[in-house]
Amino acid sequence: MHPSQLQIKDYTYELPDERIARYPLAERDLSKLLIYKEGNISEDVYRNLPEHLPADCMLVFNNTKVIEARILFHKSTGSIIEIFCLEPAAGVELTQAMMSQGSVCWTCLVGGAGKWKQQFLEKQLSTPKGDVLLKAEKRKQEQGSFEIEFSWDNDHFTFAELLHFAGVLPLPPYLQRQTEAADYDRYQTVYARQEGSVAAPTAGLHFTPLLLQQLQERGIKTQFVTLHVGAGTFQPVKSETMEQHNMHREWIEITTDTIEDLLKQLPNNIIAVGTTSLRSIESLYWMGVKAIINPNAGIEELEVQQWDAYDLPNQKTSAKEALQALLDWMKRNQLNQLICHTQVLIAPGYKARIASAIITNFHQPNSTLLLLVAALIGNDWKKVYDHAMANNFRFLSYGDGSLLWVRESSV
Repeated sequence: MHPSQLQIKDYTYELPDERIARYPLAERDLSKLLIYKEGNISEDVYRNLPEHLPADCMLVFNNTKVIEARILFHKSTGSIIEIFCLEPAAGVELTQAMMSQGSVCWTCLVGGAGKWKQQFLEKQLSTPKGDVLLKAEKRKQEQGSFEIEFSWDNDHFTFAELLHFAGVLPLPPYLQRQTEAADYDRYQTVYARQEGSVAAPTAGLHFTPLLLQQLQERGIKTQFVTLHVGAGTFQPVKSETMEQHNMHREWIEITTDTIEDLLKQLPNNIIAVGTTSLRSIESLYWMGVKAIINPNAGIEELEVQQWDAYDLPNQKTSAKEALQALLDWMKRNQLNQLICHTQVLIAPGYKARIASAIITNFHQPNSTLLLLVAALIGNDWKKVYDHAMANNFRFLSYGDGSLLWVRESSV
């Protein structure tokens, strides 16, 4: 069956409200860890993760950093208009947008848009770098969102700095609470570096500097990719079948050094830390397939679309051939880094090309993230989630997690 015909009602479960972790544990690596391999389930905590990994494996982390994407503008009437920055407006690359000075356009959600009658919303900021007046102006309305132009009167500030002073860290809506001071530390991974996400790659929240050191001491390799998580990751699938669902697209940034390391690692296990890391490395495979099909393709033509993994020819291309083709394409185009979108949908019917396993949290019912888990371990996703529910695992972003080894029979 083509994944477009999958019915989302087959990928749901009952998630009681009290099983959603509203707050993280005090110590990151004491979260519970469910280990699934070849149909068997066991339990431990993240602190002991190195004991459950082969010494010749590589962990791939997403080093994106969550930005303070919610900006609250207070009107003289006392009402509040919230602007939630989703991504730069079309044609603007994310890093470029974050480093903009003076003005920049973003696609945003607007809470209280009906109260926005004047041309500009204004927010006066006093910062250690000096005072600055931030303005927001609606440029156009799109389906479910607005294009907003931000401008400010002090060119010493980049937009990234302005967000830091003016914005609020966005927590997932299902936590149903306001952002608190502790979240600014706990809703970031300890290795977060590249600003641009509106949600954390939550599988990485369980890792501590000591745990990373222990992995290194065991000879376990680590590598980093960047996928900037979009708000679409929280959107449930509302259509009956996947055919009507539009998979959200996200920015990825991956260097040639990372791709070369993945290529060298291929004979051994590659473990994605989080669904974002897995989507990133699996996207590399399909970009390589596209580079084989059309060696003269531009970067936009290599971007992975929603159904590419099921509709492209050359499905039997090996991971080694695909990654090498992508490296060759980058060399011809004099690139040492890929910066592009991916819209890859990983659902039952998908065969993992790069990843041997995934470390991931427990995801919402009716979500594309749950489809991804089902793609990797087949119908045993029900067994895993039933076990987690029956054994007091905590769910969603601040909850516990799992190490899931890919089942060949899941394809």
